[in-house]
Amino acid sequence: MDVVDSNTLRVTYVGGPTAIFEIDGIRFLTDPTFDPAGTTFDLGRYSLHKLQGPSIEASVVGPIDAVLLSHDHHWDNFDRAGHRVAAGATRVLTTVAGAERLGGSAVGLAPWQSIDVQSEQGRAVRVTGTPGRHGPPDGDRGPVTGFVLSTAGAPGHDVYISGDTVWYEGIEEIARRFTVRTAVLFMGAACISEIGSGQLTMTAEDGVRAARAFADAVVVPLHFEGWKHLTESRDEIQRAFAAAGVADRLRWPAPGVPTVL
Repeated sequence: MDVVDSNTLRVTYVGGPTAIFEIDGIRFLTDPTFDPAGTTFDLGRYSLHKLQGPSIEASVVGPIDAVLLSHDHHWDNFDRAGHRVAAGATRVLTTVAGAERLGGSAVGLAPWQSIDVQSEQGRAVRVTGTPGRHGPPDGDRGPVTGFVLSTAGAPGHDVYISGDTVWYEGIEEIARRFTVRTAVLFMGAACISEIGSGQLTMTAEDGVRAARAFADAVVVPLHFEGWKHLTESRDEIQRAFAAAGVADRLRWPAPGVPTVL
């Protein structure tokens, strides 16, 4: 495997919230979802329907130094095959509550808590947990976390991975604390009518607000397709960013193709 240096970020988009991020020889995997298209998760009050399968199969993902799991308790972020992939990773970084449930190699990060992930060559990427709110203030969907990736070799070039969150004041605090150059935003305006009308992930307008907060960052949308409960597609995101005059900052990695950002 080619080593990606500390000034370069390479991403392979798998589908939904799932992507492989490679930096400084270290490989991260976000919210693993590898079940096939057509999978249904019946949760009693509602069901989740997966519309698209992964662009690459779990068997060819390769070694993962750390899974960045925004939360463990929703199938569209951590499906059955995703559990198996995570079990083979060196470690899983997630919420404190999620780490307690998962056990094993799982490590919980509270907001602003950091841990260093090292490569076999001795390089390190610092991972910091960031706050998130998974829906409207009155709709508790359980704890979630985002992540900031920082390298000593590229100070001031932090990568923010939002996980499942809406836009709220916690995102502004992340922008104040870090110099984000790549903002990976879970969008799609997820909505499950059986539990309420509020969006559970960023809308296109939320994404525009985040782009303005992270004023020097390119924006990589994730989790905008592949599940029935996602209500805004790539087209809506593109239009909103174009209307705001920031469409040039969007990056859309091709599915299954390693792309340097």
